[in-house]
Amino acid sequence: MQHTAQEKIMPGPLGELTLADILPHREGMLLVDEVIEVDSRHAVIRSRVSATWPLQRSGGVAPLILVEIAAQAAGVCNGWDRIQTHGIDSDQMGWLVAIKKAEFLVDILPHGALVTARTENTYTFENLREISCELEMDGRAAGRATLQLFQLQEEQP
Repeated sequence: MQHTAQEKIMPGPLGELTLADILPHREGMLLVDEVIEVDSRHAVIRSRVSATWPLQRSGGVAPLILVEIAAQAAGVCNGWDRIQTHGIDSDQMGWLVAIKKAEFLVDILPHGALVTARTENTYTFENLREISCELEMDGRAAGRATLQLFQLQEEQP
């Protein structure tokens, strides 16, 4: 069952925060269904493959979607860090994402499959991050990605 960003509640230390507080994604592009763990260096999320996701093909979704799942997992981690560091009302500018490396170990993600993404910030400098992500589908390795994230900083008057 798909939920909106406002309905998806974060677990643990975030209390009543929703994914809308953390990620800029909405409706059809919000792929995160559940946050298992999160802190300023890593996040573990789960997503249930849906027929409403982009990149549909016969029998499921193209594995390229794993890159977006990795990026959203990184967004959970870095959004959580933003709120912890600067507060809930801080600027929620998105991140530009570059794919440094991606490896897909599956040909398709069947509808209903459960994808788990484990992401870690492996390099952080000001508004630049490099993240490493391991992705599993139904408990088996599905892919790996190394992404570079860059966030524009709002100019100060």
